[in-house]
Amino acid sequence: MDTTTSSRAIPQKSLADHFEDWLPKLVISPTFLAAIFFVYGYIIWTAWLSLTKSRMLPKYDIEGFFQYGKLWTNDRWLVALTNLGIYGTLFIGICLGIGLLIAILLDQRIRAEGALRTIYLYPMALSFIVTGTAWKWILNPGLGLEKLVREMGFENFTFGWLTDSDMAIYTVVIAGVWQSAGFVIALFLSGLRGVDDSIIKAAQVDGASLPRIYWSIIIPSLRPVFFSTLMILGHIAIKSFDLIMALTGGGPGYATDVPATFMYTYTFTRNQIGFGSASAMVMLGGVLAIVIPYLYSELRKPR
Repeated sequence: MDTTTSSRAIPQKSLADHFEDWLPKLVISPTFLAAIFFVYGYIIWTAWLSLTKSRMLPKYDIEGFFQYGKLWTNDRWLVALTNLGIYGTLFIGICLGIGLLIAILLDQRIRAEGALRTIYLYPMALSFIVTGTAWKWILNPGLGLEKLVREMGFENFTFGWLTDSDMAIYTVVIAGVWQSAGFVIALFLSGLRGVDDSIIKAAQVDGASLPRIYWSIIIPSLRPVFFSTLMILGHIAIKSFDLIMALTGGGPGYATDVPATFMYTYTFTRNQIGFGSASAMVMLGGVLAIVIPYLYSELRKPR
């Protein structure tokens, strides 16, 4: 065969074809470049500042890791980590428990399932600022729950968690669970609806009761849903800022401080940019400790 003829047989792309090939890349490139600069660029900048003695204005002379050593000897930072542990544990645990239980109940094809799903999912449509403000009114001793119960005749009833430094962090848990439980319900319900009905019918033929089927067959098959939900809730807990600022402002005192509010306070109100950047990088490490295992589980090749 003549090589000249074969080469001529290959269709040549026109200018319009080349434009169609490059159009998606051209459309995406501004967003991609903006993400590179405003996300990853500022992460690198923050990491650099955490190694400096920057205060009100940034300095770029690297001084080492002394800001991190200073951070771990700061009592307020230790309180913030303790609060994050309390909030994260209770927030994730209660959301998982309530989400799984209500999802199982909805999986029984009850009446008004659509209306119930809407009710449970509605709080997720609100921002954490709105949720925090609403619960601040509800838990306010002079406006909300305490006043309502006293007007019902229980004049000695008190509920002052919002102003109690030992209990205030639990009000954040209540508001956070109210906000996110519906999302967890939706995740578990979609997982339950994805279970093969033939497996359940086979177990029923063998005489297994419905609770036994859920405990031994269905719930173990929801491991991917559990893992994904745990990653999402953990990510939300570590980054919690707006809910706490709207509900307690980090108070009373700094009793409800978490790493995010700690970082904001020292960076933007106390003008300690280097110190705040160090706390931000520790938070980033916590987020990566959650995100990387999730990405690994999602992207790894199946055996």
